[in-house]
Amino acid sequence: MNKIFKKVINRYTLFIIIGIILVSYSVINILQSKYLNIYEEIESGHSFGMKDEEIIIPPPPDKVLYPIDPNEGDNIGSLTIPVLKQEFNIYEGTSDKQLKRGIGHFVQSVLPGEEDNCVISGHRETVFSKIGKLIIGDKLILKTSAGTFTYEVSGTRIVDEDDRTVIVPTENAVLTMSTCYPFDIGATLSERYIVLANLMKIELNKIPDKYIENIWAE
Repeated sequence: MNKIFKKVINRYTLFIIIGIILVSYSVINILQSKYLNIYEEIESGHSFGMKDEEIIIPPPPDKVLYPIDPNEGDNIGSLTIPVLKQEFNIYEGTSDKQLKRGIGHFVQSVLPGEEDNCVISGHRETVFSKIGKLIIGDKLILKTSAGTFTYEVSGTRIVDEDDRTVIVPTENAVLTMSTCYPFDIGATLSERYIVLANLMKIELNKIPDKYIENIWAE
């Protein structure tokens, strides 16, 4: 009886081992197929179900977006806010002169589309009177001589007027919009309303060399 029992046990053990091997082989094949599909999606630029408008298209490594720095007062482009149906010109500098004309670009920050923190400011009574309505996911489109740069709102916050963290460098290409707060006309301007956005899409222009010297012309 002991011999027969041992034979039965050995057979069951063998079947169990074979079963484990077969299941493991199937799992390995499934995982390989899954990761191969993910790799192919990444290679095609549509990884993890990302839509075309969500794909970040970085500029070529050797591409200089702005061969010439703008002078203070130059019109460097425009900002379109689709959800608010608004469009404003952007001027280099944030002095009263520039802010009376439209949006001002903080000269010590990078220009639109470049890696780092691009900071723009506007008056709460005029160009930025409605930015308090912006929510996460809203698009901000900046057009310059270099191309069209689409940012997506990632958050908002209210800071003290002396808070300098809004202009610090960042690892990625971001847009920071700043205006006085509260929005109520006549209220004490002791704070700043900040809108933060990440660069999501880049469409570069092709600028003939003979026009480069005039890229900041009105």
